[in-house]
Amino acid sequence: MRIGLLTEGGYPYVSGEARLWCDRLVRGLGQHAFDIYALSRSEQQEDEGWVQLPPQVSRVRTAPLWTAEDDGAAHGRRARRRFAEHYGDLARAVCAGDSAGSATAGGIPGDTSEEVADRFGSALYGLAELAREEGGLVGALRSETAVRALERACRAPGALRAARGARVPHLLSVASQVERTLRPLSLDWYEDDGLGSVDLCHATSGGPAALPGLLARHFSGVPLLVTEYGVQLRAHYLGAHEDPEGRTTPAPARALLAAFHGRLAAETYRQAAVVTPGNTHARRWQERCGADRAKIRTVYPGMEASRFAHVGEGAEHADPDTLVWVGRIEPAKDLVSLLHAFAEVRAEEPKARLRIVGAPADGPEGETYLAHCRALAARLFPDESEGVHAVGDNPVSFEAIGGPEVSTLPEAYTAGAVVVLSSVVEGFPISLIEAMFCGRPTVSTDVGAVVEVIGGTGLVVPPRDPRALAEACVALLRDPERRARLGAAARARALELFTVEQNITAFHSIYLDIVSRCPVQRVVVDDAGEPLPFAVPAEAHVPGRWAESGRWAESGRWAESGTRLGAGRPPGWAAGPPVRGVPLDPDPYDMPAASDPGVAAVAAGAAGAGALGESDVSGVSGVSGVEDAMASAASDVSDARVPAGEGAR
Repeated sequence: MRIGLLTEGGYPYVSGEARLWCDRLVRGLGQHAFDIYALSRSEQQEDEGWVQLPPQVSRVRTAPLWTAEDDGAAHGRRARRRFAEHYGDLARAVCAGDSAGSATAGGIPGDTSEEVADRFGSALYGLAELAREEGGLVGALRSETAVRALERACRAPGALRAARGARVPHLLSVASQVERTLRPLSLDWYEDDGLGSVDLCHATSGGPAALPGLLARHFSGVPLLVTEYGVQLRAHYLGAHEDPEGRTTPAPARALLAAFHGRLAAETYRQAAVVTPGNTHARRWQERCGADRAKIRTVYPGMEASRFAHVGEGAEHADPDTLVWVGRIEPAKDLVSLLHAFAEVRAEEPKARLRIVGAPADGPEGETYLAHCRALAARLFPDESEGVHAVGDNPVSFEAIGGPEVSTLPEAYTAGAVVVLSSVVEGFPISLIEAMFCGRPTVSTDVGAVVEVIGGTGLVVPPRDPRALAEACVALLRDPERRARLGAAARARALELFTVEQNITAFHSIYLDIVSRCPVQRVVVDDAGEPLPFAVPAEAHVPGRWAESGRWAESGRWAESGTRLGAGRPPGWAAGPPVRGVPLDPDPYDMPAASDPGVAAVAAGAAGAGALGESDVSGVSGVSGVEDAMASAASDVSDARVPAGEGAR
């Protein structure tokens, strides 16, 4: 099948979020073709370039979210009236209360949660159809009309209480950030040669990344899968109160933006065929934002276990008196509590040592926090020496991966007998999983998905409680047999739940399930607009290159025969003849012989693109062999068509 992978600020760029797991997913599903639709967050990210893409990536299309240039579209009176109507409905839905539409938050009298959600969705898709007709809405979304619509919605009876005090500067900031989020409305990704041609859209996060998937579902009926390893709405609530330009966002503007992102998240979950959180913590956020429990399937992130195999399966060489902390140094990790806890550990175990391994977070805040922690460690633990004229070592060390003491990440975990996590805010604790792969027992604070990850293979204490953290560390330092049992159980749990293989297998199963339940209904019509029954044969879904005899085109399009492809449910903007699409083969059931090399399931891409990884059935002979090959290929529901023309890699 062909998957439209939707990303924001990550894959296929060298830097950014979700880059690693997306690359592993695409490489692990070589039997499918992937079209990448990526939104970049900065000019620097675009300048850094892409990672090396596997051959099953047949197309990459990108668009910037960081630029604010007007699209230059000129709108007539009717278009401006339609924009004012749709944007006004969108603003009223946003100002109707919290994301659940509760009356206590100032919901509009008489409006239920479903009615407000319907109004938001109708306004969103109305704006999308207008953008498709008019060539973009970037300028309109920042216009005075948009600001006035927001002002009227904030002043309306029953509006969101926190937004009633919004002034014009606040509304200008809101309009600017809403336009940035809705910028995918103005893209040309939704035609029959774009997202309209894929079998499934997979959004790697919510927010702007999922918006193209919503529009592909609206225009072409393409099912949507949404994966969130970090819930976008949660990140919005916990993030810095600044706009993309670095200006502080005032409280009324933050309330409006929170309501807008809540509405968008609810609409995304409502329209998605399946929602896959990365843990139960993210799942609770999604359910609170309106996701249907029946649609949710937890898929844990996959990590490469082989890099830790020599540590987890090797003999124990760790210092039995050493605690290790590994991660990014920032205030959320609460190293201050860890240092105070270690002071109590030293009172009980004088030989104990603490190794803090990691680099400061980006920006001045990370460097400042690291300096503060170093100063605190020097004050709590003066250098140990035998005499006043000698120089001793501090029992707390700050180290970095790649340095002389710790050259690799696995070595960081082998440096101690117990791995500690002291965070006050945590999503999915990657460092704990790495420690589990290394067979190390852990002491962690009860935040985020910590309890879900470690199960019963480690000790958990309340956050911001140095004494409880110290007691748990001392208990494990004094009991080597317990450490060994917990470490072995931790490694077994990590190998069962958190490997790349389980992640790829889970998504492969979900892909097949969605496509089987929600197939894209593309209706082929002739020049007169009449439907052609049986025009798309079963062979169209069998992987292979059928162009050897001239009957099938390498680009994935049918040979010229004067037919056209229309969407199963025509969108509101389509008033006229069906859209020109894929021509049909005059005899689609004329199948090449099994010995024909054209049956070999390897489709050639455009210049610079590799071959799609598909099953090779060229050696099959006889009717039964062909049937077996087709059954095997059909079970993968593969689609080896490679798009040609502009946008092909």
